[in-house]
Amino acid sequence: MSANPPLPSLSVVIPVYNEQDWIDRSVGALIASAEAARWPVEILVVDDGSTDGTPARLARLRDQFGITVLSQSNSGRFEARRAGMAKASGEWLLLLDSRVIVDTGSLGFLRDQLTGHPERTAWNGHINVASEHNPYAGFMAGLVAFSWREYFADPKLTSFGIEEFDRYPKGTGFFCARRDLLEGSAAAFESLFDDVRLASDDTRMLRWIAERARIHLAPQFSGTYHGRDSLKKFWAQSFFRGTTYVDSYLGSPGPARTALFGALAVGAVGAGLAVKKPKTTAALGIAGSAAAAAAVKKCGASTAEARAVGTLLPVFAAGFGSGVFRGLFLALRARLRRR
Repeated sequence: MSANPPLPSLSVVIPVYNEQDWIDRSVGALIASAEAARWPVEILVVDDGSTDGTPARLARLRDQFGITVLSQSNSGRFEARRAGMAKASGEWLLLLDSRVIVDTGSLGFLRDQLTGHPERTAWNGHINVASEHNPYAGFMAGLVAFSWREYFADPKLTSFGIEEFDRYPKGTGFFCARRDLLEGSAAAFESLFDDVRLASDDTRMLRWIAERARIHLAPQFSGTYHGRDSLKKFWAQSFFRGTTYVDSYLGSPGPARTALFGALAVGAVGAGLAVKKPKTTAALGIAGSAAAAAAVKKCGASTAEARAVGTLLPVFAAGFGSGVFRGLFLALRARLRRR
């Protein structure tokens, strides 16, 4: 009888900025999942210049669990991750955001996949959104249900490459890959913007990986994302996502870029109509929000999530649209400066 294959070494990199309310829960859930899997993992948390109580909480976690804590001035998530990856020792790297709570069985499933199928070199986590009693998170959950309806209609082990890239959920908030893939994607990373803090480190890095390896998804490799919980934070997140969307898709032909140009056209027409016929514009906005709520409900969103979409869509559209215009301005400015 052959011996069991050795466990691969895994390093987990968690960038954090002002997340004093979540970092304990995130690290605690990760450790619980690792213990359930009987898999010793290296944990590195990179504090990206936090100004709240995060540093004190990280010091306690370091003393309690022996995690590695790195600190840097505020440079953005990409640079924080790169600092953690450079310090990590594992042959596999797992990127985790502090608001993602890893499900207990997730690392056991991942361990079995990496030992039994080492050719599956990239894994995107299956993310559930904690939307109960939080309409802002409920809105995001509704968008997820609609945008990735093909996968969420029947979640199961699957994979996608660059050809199907826009059809599947993805993100670096809970993502594992062989070290050479993640380091290669970080080295090749180039934003349309001058300020990397505003760059789309999610999509650009994952597109590079998808051109070289299939990215796998499975509901057993899962975590729960806890979204923003106030209107102010929701607006800021919408604005930021609009900016990063430009960096993600402006230079990449496909349905996502087509949607970007279509949204700009609709926004321009809507702005003109609002000036000339504000009542008509308001009526169309209400009808559009109601239609969006019905669409996400049909795609599997809960009643509360559909209600959140119908209520918050105008706020999201305004914030996201403003972010898109900022992104276009930043991209143009950077292009002119680099000539």
